[in-house]
Amino acid sequence: MNDLNEQRELVRTYYGQTLRTSADLKTSACCAAEALPAHLRALLPLLHEEVKARFYGCGSPFPLALTGATVLDLGCGAGRDCYLLSRLVGERGRVIGVDMTPEQLAVAEKHRAYHAAAFGYARSNVEFRLGDWCDLAAAGLEDGSVDVIVSNCVLNLVADKARAFAEALRVLKTGGELYFADVFCDRRLPLALLADPVLVGECLAGALYVEDFRRLLARLGVADARVVARSPIAIQDAAIESKLGAARFESITWRVFKLPLEDRCEDYGQVATYLGSLPEAPHVFALDDHHRFEAHRPLRVCGNTADMLSRSRYAPHFRVEGDKARHFGLFDCAPAAIPGDAKVCGPGCC
Repeated sequence: MNDLNEQRELVRTYYGQTLRTSADLKTSACCAAEALPAHLRALLPLLHEEVKARFYGCGSPFPLALTGATVLDLGCGAGRDCYLLSRLVGERGRVIGVDMTPEQLAVAEKHRAYHAAAFGYARSNVEFRLGDWCDLAAAGLEDGSVDVIVSNCVLNLVADKARAFAEALRVLKTGGELYFADVFCDRRLPLALLADPVLVGECLAGALYVEDFRRLLARLGVADARVVARSPIAIQDAAIESKLGAARFESITWRVFKLPLEDRCEDYGQVATYLGSLPEAPHVFALDDHHRFEAHRPLRVCGNTADMLSRSRYAPHFRVEGDKARHFGLFDCAPAAIPGDAKVCGPGCC
């Protein structure tokens, strides 16, 4: 399939008409591959049952330090994540959900007042807009207008991924953060798979090869994207598995800052100390899969990590010592190895 519009319509049909609840999914790909943290699990009982039933995410893309922020959820669907974010940003914050499926947005829209009341807000701080990730201007989003962008298992459904990420970076403020979870593959998949509505709708046919994703970001000026979490995905449908062959899939959560970072980790003799000031993380703050900051314990960091912590909304929560006046060469900042006993997402993940 070469027609991008045809792929968009296929996705709209699958998520607007074919799927009615998460129970209709045939694989565990579009399914929560990592458990929600305790502070988010506690909020789930406050959400409307219809919103929860029509959730098709593959991760938990909820960064910390969101109070008062303007957050954009790309591919918001029926609004589950938007309503969790509504509580996280607080009554003075703002959440914008964008989706291209009218049926999903209709579910999200009709429960705005319900969630405002559940959270004790005078009015809803959430708005929903019909739109395409590849053209956020048409959805009324201006340059540098949002603090944080989140997305949950939507990139794989987007036909023009380079344009989608260019748009996301355009609307982010300098120092802003793109924090998202999606399905990735260990190889390049045949384009012919994009003609299969089930493989596309189940978040598999459009999954990017991880290294091609890194190259895509590099072309857009993103020199240092960080992996926060990753979990293997189980393909439990025999017919689907036969079409995919030996390809392996993962749910990966990424963190990208809109900052002028270097393409290697460089050593400037800098030290960062987490102040333990985030209520959801009083003891440990995990920046990514290989930077775990214990509260009040100084840690040597590369120049990029120092910038991520000191030039973003995390700055009030860290003390970063040192500057870039003196350079000491490359910094040993290798990511952690993938554990052999990593959890595989199965039927119980949703």
